[in-house]
Amino acid sequence: MSGYEGADLTEELLTWACVTKQPHRFGGVEFQLNGTEIGHLHGNHLFDLLLPKSERDRWIEDGKARPHHMYPDSGWVSVYLNTEQDVAYAIEIARSKYDQIKLKGEMKN
Repeated sequence: MSGYEGADLTEELLTWACVTKQPHRFGGVEFQLNGTEIGHLHGNHLFDLLLPKSERDRWIEDGKARPHHMYPDSGWVSVYLNTEQDVAYAIEIARSKYDQIKLKGEMKN
């Protein structure tokens, strides 16, 4: 599967209602729901997401994400897409973030 992990993640995220893809400000591809970033993909092997600190810590403790590759003490996490399981973790975390963004949007209405 080498080299296709990012493509698999991209394909999955774009099946979710109202998710869009555009260039990320620091390179790579950003995925958004209603103008809010879900996460961004650098190349085919690194997916970054910004999470509330407690949730960030839980994903790291569960071994599904790592502290951000450049800002390890921030709310950001990095998921290195080296295996199918890594892609599954990235999708799981992204889905959680997607659901949070969606819920916030519904609460505004």
